[in-house]
Amino acid sequence: MTKRPSTGSRDSDTPRLDQQLCFTLYATSLAMNKVYRKLLGPLDITYPQYLVLMVLWERDGMTVSEIGERLFLDSATLTPLLKRMEASGLLTRARAAADERQVIVTLSAAGNALREQAKGLPEAVMCATSCSLEELMQTKDQLDRLRTQLAENI
Repeated sequence: MTKRPSTGSRDSDTPRLDQQLCFTLYATSLAMNKVYRKLLGPLDITYPQYLVLMVLWERDGMTVSEIGERLFLDSATLTPLLKRMEASGLLTRARAAADERQVIVTLSAAGNALREQAKGLPEAVMCATSCSLEELMQTKDQLDRLRTQLAENI
């Protein structure tokens, strides 16, 4: 009697999806995005737009490259996002007088007004997690360390 070749489903060397950190991070990110999609719907903005707004609420008048550094996005990803936000009236983009290669991004009145409407979002997200503040801060710290370590090995 000959042994049938393994299909891989029972092979102990085959990686299992539920044992992969990358999948857990991916699935968690999808779940978090669903929470934000529901919360951001009434504000008529997307999660990436919310991230840009948060950066500009911290410090208005940043360059595209500064925003990209804060959000870990390259200009090829960020520029179309900023164009859509400008078309929606949330911000303006203008060439820097000192260096025309730089584009300065500034909040509009509408972009600034969303700050007040978005103030309750962090608490709503925390409630959606059913975690304590301490648990969330520990998880965030661990993920920050993981991101840093991964970046060092790219």
